[in-house]
This record gives sequence, structure tokens and C-alpha cells, in this order.
Amino acid sequence: MTQVPTTEHLTRVNGLLYGGDYNPEQWPEEVWKEDAALMREAGVTMVTVGVFSWARLQPGPDTWDFGWLDRLLDLLHAHGIAVDLATATASPPAWLVRAHPEILPVTADGVRLEFGSRQHYCPSSPDYRAAALRVTTALADRYAGHPALALWHIHNEYGDHVTECFCPRSADRFRSWLRDKYGTVDALNHAWGTAFWSQRYGTYDEIEPPRTAPGPVNPTQLLDWRRFCSDALLALHRAERAVLAEHSTLPATTNFMSMFKALDYWKWAEHEDLVSDDAYPDPADPEAHVTAARNYDLMRSLKQGRPWILMEQAPSAVSWRPVNVPKKPGLQRLWSLQALACGADGILYFQWRASRAGAEKYHSALLPHGGTASRGWRETVRFGAELGRLAEIAGSRVVSDAAIVLDWDSWWALESDDHPSARMRWPELLRPWYAALHARGVTVDFVPPHADLTGRPLVLAPSLHLLRTADAERLTAYVRDGGHLVCGPFSGVVDEHDHIHDGGAPGPLAALLGVRVDEFWPVPDGESVPLASGARATLWTEWLETTGAEVLDTYTEGPLTGRPAVTRTTHGSGTARYVSCHLPEAIGTVLDPALAEAGITPNAQLPAGVETTVRVAESGTRYRFLLNHTDSAQDLPATGTDLLTGTPADGRLHLPPLGGAVLREE
Repeated sequence: MTQVPTTEHLTRVNGLLYGGDYNPEQWPEEVWKEDAALMREAGVTMVTVGVFSWARLQPGPDTWDFGWLDRLLDLLHAHGIAVDLATATASPPAWLVRAHPEILPVTADGVRLEFGSRQHYCPSSPDYRAAALRVTTALADRYAGHPALALWHIHNEYGDHVTECFCPRSADRFRSWLRDKYGTVDALNHAWGTAFWSQRYGTYDEIEPPRTAPGPVNPTQLLDWRRFCSDALLALHRAERAVLAEHSTLPATTNFMSMFKALDYWKWAEHEDLVSDDAYPDPADPEAHVTAARNYDLMRSLKQGRPWILMEQAPSAVSWRPVNVPKKPGLQRLWSLQALACGADGILYFQWRASRAGAEKYHSALLPHGGTASRGWRETVRFGAELGRLAEIAGSRVVSDAAIVLDWDSWWALESDDHPSARMRWPELLRPWYAALHARGVTVDFVPPHADLTGRPLVLAPSLHLLRTADAERLTAYVRDGGHLVCGPFSGVVDEHDHIHDGGAPGPLAALLGVRVDEFWPVPDGESVPLASGARATLWTEWLETTGAEVLDTYTEGPLTGRPAVTRTTHGSGTARYVSCHLPEAIGTVLDPALAEAGITPNAQLPAGVETTVRVAESGTRYRFLLNHTDSAQDLPATGTDLLTGTPADGRLHLPPLGGAVLREE
């Protein structure tokens, strides 16, 4: 489906954003002037300031120090560098923690986590919230009109270290959240299935968070706890956003963390002016670029195709993996181009100048420890110049072909305890489906299960373990109106309360798919089950009964010999396929005929490891990205002018190893 293109800028800064986190409080002021001059040399257009500056801005309960930030913002503005100003609330200062030790979060085992790292706060703490809003108000009041300011940066990486707290205040907030959701305690008892194991509650006051217990905890309680924890952090974000909105009309963002399990980003994105993402693919992983593309497609999809910002990435090595492999020459450029290919309008990094002290002193930076004599600096300057040559793509949108359904409720329910197999994890199930499309040059959007699917030729649901009846009805209507659906295993199993649907799986999709799951049949570790097509299933299979579906493939060994493995139904001009197993190597052979029926033509001319996407401007100008993720040169069919080099491609394009091109297709 081609998104309707529209020219739009994320901030008042024209063109593509370039820069990164700047932490000047780590350096004497005489270094700042040097930094500003080097930023100009590198083509930096925006830096993020103040992310971890709370203790510097507010050294004590009633003591403020804004003078340094005044001078910094004036300096940056004088050098033509815009500022993404953070609210500094990600890490409370020591004086606040000592005055209110109950701010510190508590684990499910009752251990109170200490000061000395970051994000050391309970999301439900009223003292933390009050202090966070106070510093946010002070910043907004002072800097809302500053000419350097282009974007507000709320908090930082919500949930990175603390996604939940089990203290008494969290328990109170959880009970209030449950009252709002269910009303009566009888309704909660029904939703939680508390007739099991004598778990019935007489009042809300009897309910506690799902702390460590003697055995398995109520799965619906756990599901609601996941929902509550996401909402509790979102409430903090919304409170800060409301303060900023009272003082400023500038856009605000908070940096997401790619496909992050703990937070329901569909709900969060509703409260973002623009989406930004922090992404750290592993240079040691040969398939890292596929996972990165998947995450970037999600970021673009969260705001229905609007451009987004890559707020953080590493210029080279990170500091927090067991082995921190640097990016070989050219990889930083290639992976940055990939973010642009997936719809980003800003390429920023952590961080500008490499730290000399602290937990991230070995983390790479745009200005490395070696200074301007280093390889990293030369790449920083070179890519800044290239981004300037790509300025015209800003505001254009990515053309997408297929959609993948992603539901955080289903993710949380799927990975609950005491299931037929603990190996059924959403990222593991999604990976081969996405990789198959990526290898075929098919661009993907993500959609929530309640999305309007009108006009989308192909929708994939690798796993919809939790499925609401209303969402199943939308999928059914989509197929009956001529759409094409491919649904993966262990789908349609439970409702929104994590109760098994009447009749078992696939629940409300049974009539659409024309199948019934008689029994789940997980595959032991290290084993696989062959199919008649030659594919091999791992992790999962199902004893499937057809109730009107055409059988496309069958199992050929073991207890399921001869039973359906892959099926298809037709509904007018629409089709619905059901894949009852995990096919890590062969899911593409199932998707190929579905792509054909949906009228989507894979880019068969692309060699393995070469990625392509298209962005379209409001004027209709098309920009084709061609990215070579291999260590071998590639000669590709292409036409247009490469914006990076100014060179025309008249039918053929030569890409060196790790090379990339952005072609304006006339």
C-alpha cells in the first residue's frame, strides 16, 4: 500500500537532522567552544542536551543552576546548531533520593534498588513525580522561547532499567488501576479466573502486585500487571508533556527502544508529536541489519508512516555487551542510510564527545577519545557532508507493500508461564516471516490488531495468541472484502482476559480459516518435523482438523503424519492461510503464493544481502535506496541519479562492499 505522501518537517530545522547526545557537564567550559566549532565542521544540525543533568540543574531542593545551560544554548545557537532539550528526569539526584528513599524501586523479591546507576525511581512514587514536574516546569519556563530550541526531549528511554516496582505505593496505584478497569471486584474475579486455586478476592484491598510467590502466579493478574506498568510510565510521560504544552508549541518526543516488550508503543505513540528510536544493532551479528530494518519499520508505522528520528545509535562499538565489537569502516554509514531508507528524517548518535569517566567511557562517539586524528572522526565529517546532499528527501514517505500485525497484549500473553512450550516467543516467531519479506525486497508496515486494513493487499499475523473477538471480526471482514491474510500458529487461543476461547484455537478465526486445532504439539529442542513440501518445522506443530480449508502441506513423520500443516481458504476474491507450525527456513515458500495473489511482486533481481526501499515526496519524486550489506561488490539494475555522488545510473549501478546509493528516479 502506498502511503499518501506529504511534505513535513519534524522540527523547524530544514533538511535531515544530524548530531547526537551532548553532555557538556562532563567537560570544562573551555572545551565547549571547541565542540561547537567541530560540530559545524562535521555538519551537525541538532544535539540533545540535558538528558542526565538533573543534579547539575538542581543541586539541592531549593537550589538551581541554569547559568551553564544558558551559556551553552547561546553558544550552540551562535554556531547554528539546534537543541533537543531534555527534561533531565531520567535519573533523580542523590539529595532527592536521600530525602525520599521510598522513591527507590523495589523488586518482586522485596529488594530495594540503590542509588548509583540511573533510572532509580518507582513509577508510582508521588514524590518522584512532583520533583520531576518541578524541574520540567523550571526548564519549560526558562527555555521555551530560546532560539536554539527545536525539540523537547521528555525523560530518556522509559523502562530501560526499571519497568516495574512492587512497593506499597505501586500496590495502591495498581489497585486503583484495576478499579478503573473492572469496577466491581466480582468483575475482576471473573476476568482473572480466581475460582482456580481458591484465589477469589473479597475486596480490592486484598490484591497485591504479582510478587514472588510459592508457585505460578495468576496469568491474568500478570497480564494486567504488564498493562499497568506500561500505563504507569506513560502517565509520567504525559504529565511532563502537559507541562511543556503549557509553555511551548514546539514538538516533543521521548526516545523509544525499538521493539521493546515492556511498553505498548501503540498507546505511547498516540501521545508523541514525533517518534524517535534508540537502536544498537550488533556488528558481530551477520543478520543485524534485518532486525534493524524490522525495528525501523515499526518506528515509522507507529505514526502511520510519518518520518521519525533515529535518536541514538553507536558510531562504532558500544560498552555494555559481553564482547563489544566495533563497526568496520563503512558500516556506520551503511546502517545510517538504512534508517533513512526506512523513513527516518534524522540521524543522531550517542554521543558527541566520548566520555572519560563513568559506565560508558568505552562507548564510541562522533568525536572519539583520539580526537580529530581518529578514523571515527573522519567518518563523522564525511557522513555529515553526505546527509547535506540528501536534504531533499526530508518529509518524503516510504512506500510499503505488506503489513504485519503486532499486539503487545498478545506478546505479553504469549510469553506467559505454564504454556505448552516456553520456546514460543514473539521475536523468535516473527523473525523468519520478516526476514523472508526483507530478502524479497518487500517493504513492511506494522499495524495493531484494531487497525483499518482497507487497501492493504497482504496482512501477516505470525502470532495472534491473544485475540479479541472484535479484532477477529475486522480480520474476517478484511478477507471477505478481498484482502489476503496469512496467520501463524498458536493464534486465536485466548481472549483479552487470557481465557481460552470457546471451542479452542483458533477461536473467533475458526470460520475464516476453516480449521480447528485439536491439540498443540510442541517440538522438543533439537528436533524437527518434516513436511511434504520439504520444509522442516521446529518449536511447534499442531494436530489440525480442517472444516472447509484446502490443505496445502502436510506433516510426513511422527504422530502428525498425514495431518494438515498449512491450509488455505477462499472468500470471494480474498484468501486466508493458516500455518500451524514454525518454519524458520521455509516460511518464504508459504508467503510467495500469498504475495502473488495479493499482487505484490518481489524484487527478484536483488542479490542476497542487498536491501531496497522507496521513499516518495509530495511532488511524486521517488527516491530509491539500494544498500549492500555484503562484503562483496554488487552490480545492480538501476536508473536515476545517485544523490550521494551526483553520478547517474543508466541501467546499472556498482555498489562496493557495504556501499549504498540513494537514487532520484526521474
